[in-house]
Amino acid sequence: MAPTILVIGATGNTGAGVVHSLPELLKKSESLSNHRILCLTRTIGSDKAKKLAKLPGVEFAEKNWVEIDDAWLKEHNVDRVFLASAVDPAQFANESQFLVNCLIAGIKYVVRISTTAANVTSDCRAFYPRNHWAIEQLLSSPEFEKLAWSSLQPNVFWSFVFGPAAGFIKNYRETGKQSTLSMMINADVGVAPIDAEEVGNFAATLLAQDDVTSHNKRKYVLNGPEDITGNQIVELVEKHVGTKVEKVAFGDVSFIDTTADQAPDNKHLIKSIKNAPRTSWEGKAKAETTSKEVLDLCAPKLTGAEALEQMLQE
Repeated sequence: MAPTILVIGATGNTGAGVVHSLPELLKKSESLSNHRILCLTRTIGSDKAKKLAKLPGVEFAEKNWVEIDDAWLKEHNVDRVFLASAVDPAQFANESQFLVNCLIAGIKYVVRISTTAANVTSDCRAFYPRNHWAIEQLLSSPEFEKLAWSSLQPNVFWSFVFGPAAGFIKNYRETGKQSTLSMMINADVGVAPIDAEEVGNFAATLLAQDDVTSHNKRKYVLNGPEDITGNQIVELVEKHVGTKVEKVAFGDVSFIDTTADQAPDNKHLIKSIKNAPRTSWEGKAKAETTSKEVLDLCAPKLTGAEALEQMLQE
């Protein structure tokens, strides 16, 4: 069996970018051109999985990644891994178990998705960035010396920032009526959201490096190419609807309450996510914080206006 690059979360936000980019990148590699790309999904019959499976050199398998052990990794001759685990109270337990299995199996390199860099601290008020902090601490420990890794710390995705705006515009075009335009970002403080697929593109660029020595044990900050404020989003919306927006709710994270109500056993943890945007409100998630290596290797390009236009066409 050919050596394998395993893509976990292949149909997710960032995973799709990895799958789109990786085949062409591997063709240019001196040492990885014979690698196969094995993508995991829990819904192999989905339209997205079927579409991605048509890409050259890409194979799909239906499996829950948390069930993978070191024997499975060896059986499938996996030597590099992309991992994007979901926001979940059990994330640390699941991801750390998988990484232990990678260590035992002799995996050479793991590229994982973390979260907004300013939030990855031991005292973050939202629960899930502490999971990422703990995982990065685990990977940095002497016991994991033999496992090379990079942790990507992307800013909030455009889809989360512009989802309500796109919905507002579509509703106005259909009904001629306005609802409240809500958004999680601040009215005046800039933040640099990023396209999820561009995060995947950078991950693929790392996975396709012949020599990953310079990227080992590195944490890379990824932002979009420009800062945007809530007021600027309002201006973009007004251009699309051709009239003034009547009601705006900045810094609105009330949607978290609905999610929390659906998880009664972990309601307190889910509610803590309301604190995640605080760092962006404080100006700590701007384009200027992007890592130099990201700009050199695979600089994000999608602007806010372009992101909104894409969402309106979906």
